[in-house]
Amino acid sequence: MVRDSDATRARILDAAEAEFAAYGIAGARVDRIAENAPANKALIYKHFGSKDELFDTVFAQRVLAFVDKVDFDATDLPAYAGRGFDLYEANPTTLRLTTWYQLERPQGQLDAIMASNAAKLKAIKEAQDAGLLTSAYAPLELLTEVRALMMSWHLHTPELAMVRQPARARRREVVVESVRRLVQGDHR
Repeated sequence: MVRDSDATRARILDAAEAEFAAYGIAGARVDRIAENAPANKALIYKHFGSKDELFDTVFAQRVLAFVDKVDFDATDLPAYAGRGFDLYEANPTTLRLTTWYQLERPQGQLDAIMASNAAKLKAIKEAQDAGLLTSAYAPLELLTEVRALMMSWHLHTPELAMVRQPARARRREVVVESVRRLVQGDHR
């Protein structure tokens, strides 16, 4: 019987995504990933090296695919924030992976993530230089605030999550309007 290595790889990545989203890098177990894939544990190590390398693969593939889905337009950051909010709503696992990455890899050095960030910062700077975007904030400050607002409804404490949330449309509206007000500043 011929094995479909692409299908096996996809099952491993799906199982690993669920495992890492639930337990983080430190808490994830390759045994559980193998069981949930289903795949041989030795095969996982053969294809991905270590558990850390498996996480990097999952993170790079899944999170970068997510990032690529959110069209970035430095001259329309409110719409960008709305699209990001939509994808976080539809893909809560992506936010969990990102949170674990931030917690367990504070010195993150994934080339694809650094390139994506550099391109966004460059686009913001160019929009500022052209007078199309507020220069009240440095590009890094502005991108950081926009991303924080995109994720804001998904990152509060469990106690706050128990409070009756506004409808999804209202939460999205708050994100978009907050970013609009942020970037509406003087266009020096």
